[in-house]
Amino acid sequence: MKSKTVALSLVLLSSFVGLSLGLLAADKKPAPVPPLKKPTLKVDASPVSDPKAPVVASYADALEAIRPAVISVYSSKVVREQIPEFYRQLGVQGREQKQRGLGSGVIISPDGYIITNNHVVEEADELKVLLNDEREFTAKVIGTDPKTDVAVIKIEAENLPTVTLADSSKLRVGDVVFAIGNPLGVGQTVTMGIISATGRKVGILEDVAGYEDFIQTDAAINQGNSGGALIDARGRLIGINSAILSNSQGNIGIGFAIPINLASFIMHSLIETGTVARGYMGVQTDVLTPDKAETFGAPKDTKGLLITELPADGPAVKAGLKREDIITGVNGKLITSGDELRLMIAQTPPGTKVTVNILREGKPQSIDVTLAKRADDVAPTGELLAGVTVEPLADEARKQFRIDDRIEGLLITEVDDKSAFRETFRPGYVIVQINREPVADFAAAKKAVHDGRNIALVYYRGTFRYIVFHVR
Repeated sequence: MKSKTVALSLVLLSSFVGLSLGLLAADKKPAPVPPLKKPTLKVDASPVSDPKAPVVASYADALEAIRPAVISVYSSKVVREQIPEFYRQLGVQGREQKQRGLGSGVIISPDGYIITNNHVVEEADELKVLLNDEREFTAKVIGTDPKTDVAVIKIEAENLPTVTLADSSKLRVGDVVFAIGNPLGVGQTVTMGIISATGRKVGILEDVAGYEDFIQTDAAINQGNSGGALIDARGRLIGINSAILSNSQGNIGIGFAIPINLASFIMHSLIETGTVARGYMGVQTDVLTPDKAETFGAPKDTKGLLITELPADGPAVKAGLKREDIITGVNGKLITSGDELRLMIAQTPPGTKVTVNILREGKPQSIDVTLAKRADDVAPTGELLAGVTVEPLADEARKQFRIDDRIEGLLITEVDDKSAFRETFRPGYVIVQINREPVADFAAAKKAVHDGRNIALVYYRGTFRYIVFHVR
């Protein structure tokens, strides 16, 4: 991450505390993997402002309903002490240490789906959720998206308090907002401020080529607020608190939240498919200056983007867009920057037809483009079962393990020594089916696994065989 005069940092920054565990740790039981279903959400898309509204002396009523839906997330992970190579060659292992972290989350459905930040749950071995009524649950990760710092986790519970989602595209600078979370572990706290800016790109996700469209607020946000709620004056969720700009790791009135429209899009994709499928149009653009506009036949004050290159076989080429076309809008919405276009297309599912408004030699045209899926949005790598890591089959892996091109499935890349499945599966196995269902991608495999007895069809060294395994 590029250095700045004022240090930019994620709010949580993994506030870990070490706890020595010695050389051994107890085996962990595999977490149950129930089938996923779409959450039921409450949405209110009306604007927050009301010119006839009376003077408000208290916001307690607006916040009373939302506060029970904002929860604390406690994470832990085991790390091994690094020791010199000489000692490792002698068989000496470093001590294990448990690190703990604290964040917040927001319940968005009565059956336990929770939105939080990716950096709250990243690399965690265990997640605990503490509700406002002091009930504690073990949570499992449904999916994460480092490119937006959004994660979805779930607890097994019913009739939980939930939030109502607003339409974050209708926010205005000056709107009153509240940040709710568990800052520094002191307990649930509400702070008040206004929206200072919208559409902020501050560079905290540059390392992962992320998508930034932050709401900036002066409502006090501190470590532990990560993943918590940013609420409007009507008690609706408008954002997920994510980061602060600070030179002291403390609040100085510059906080950032992920707009709920973006977080909601990521959430639905993670729940329904296990990954994030972003749209891809296939254009490279340049800023349109007055001189460039006149050069290519457009009025000098034209706002838009000049197409400089179109990758071969991309959706834009197939639709008829050309180099030197000027993009002025998409679906009637004005486009003035490359970041704005990239974000809009990324929030549109692949296969969607969008209307691109252009000027070609000064004449307006509208061209329909059917978006494709971004090449860098591959199926996720992760734990299919506790301690069993899988990934999609790639050409390099096929060569390494001599896997026939006709075989489709998920390659087991690692089985943890502590896993309950260490005697059942091994690296190099290709899982072709689970419970007689094909598992060509991670999402399909997750959905196929259920509590109790399961059966997998695996391929290894030219041979197929069935393996029975149990999930508790």
